[in-house]
Amino acid sequence: MNTSIKQLQVFVAVAQSRSFAEASERVHLSQPAISIALKKLEESVGGALFARTSRQLALTPEGDAFLPVALRLLGDWSEAFEDLGERFSKQRGKVTIAALPTLAAGIFPDVIKRFHETYPRINLSLHDVLAEQINQMVREGRADFGLSVEPHEADDLSFEPIWVDRYVAVFPKGHAFGQQTHIEWVQLGDHPFIGINRLSSSRQDIDRTMASVGVKLDILCDASQIATVGRMVAAGLGISVLPALSFRQISAAGIDHRPLITPDLPRDLGIVSSRRHPLSSAARTLYTMIQTDDHVAR
Repeated sequence: MNTSIKQLQVFVAVAQSRSFAEASERVHLSQPAISIALKKLEESVGGALFARTSRQLALTPEGDAFLPVALRLLGDWSEAFEDLGERFSKQRGKVTIAALPTLAAGIFPDVIKRFHETYPRINLSLHDVLAEQINQMVREGRADFGLSVEPHEADDLSFEPIWVDRYVAVFPKGHAFGQQTHIEWVQLGDHPFIGINRLSSSRQDIDRTMASVGVKLDILCDASQIATVGRMVAAGLGISVLPALSFRQISAAGIDHRPLITPDLPRDLGIVSSRRHPLSSAARTLYTMIQTDDHVAR
C-alpha cells in the first residue's frame, strides 16, 4: 500500500465538505487532481470510500469508519513535524550533561542560568560524577556530552579543552602555610592530610605527583565529597589538595589556600563528546555556549 499524506488530506477535505469545489480550495488542488487523488486512494485501500450520485456525494460505510482514522493520522503527522520544528528551534527538548563535581558546582550553574533564560522550554539534566562515569555515560548515549578531564585510550570519545585548572594546597586559617605565597608539593608530607576520593581524577594526579617528588602523604582519612574535605580542613584536622576551581565550593571562614608549585601541574578540563552519537540541536547550542561564553572562567 502506497498512500500519500496528500491523498489523506484530499479524502478528509472531501469527506468534510462533501464538495469537490470546496475541497479544491481547502487543499489547493484542481478538481481533476482531487478526483485522481481519491481514485488512487480507493485503489490502494481496495474499495470505494464515497458513493457518488448526480445530486450528492456521500461516504460509504467504509469511508465513514476511515474518516476519524484519517483525521488522527493527519493530526499525528502535523504534531510530529511541529514537535520536530520546535526541537530544531530549541522550543522543546532535553539536554543531559555529565560533569565533574568541580565543574558541576563551580562553573556550570552560571551556564545553566544563561541557557535557561534563552531557552526556557529546554529541560536540562546534570549528573555530577567521576571522570570514568562521565566517559561511560557519554559513550552509552546517556549523556549528550561531558565536562571532564581528557579521556585516555578512548578512541570513541573526543575532547575539546576549555579550561586550565591548577591544584592548590588547602589549609586552616592560621596555618604556617599562610605565610607563604606558594607551597611546594614536597612540603605536604609534613602535615596530616585529608584525602579526596581515591577513584577521582584529582586524587590520581595527587598520588602520581607525590610519588614523583618522593614524598609519602600522612593521610588522616579520605572523604568522598569536596565539601566534606573543606569542613574537615576548617576544623583543623589537616591540610588537603584540591583543584583551584573547587575552592569556590568550600570557600568559607576558617579555610585558606595557596598555589602548588615544583612541579606546576596544569589540569586541562573541557568537553567530552562521542564520535558515534551526534548532538541534538539543543545540545549543540549548549556546547557552543560553553565554547564561546566569555562569562565562563578559563
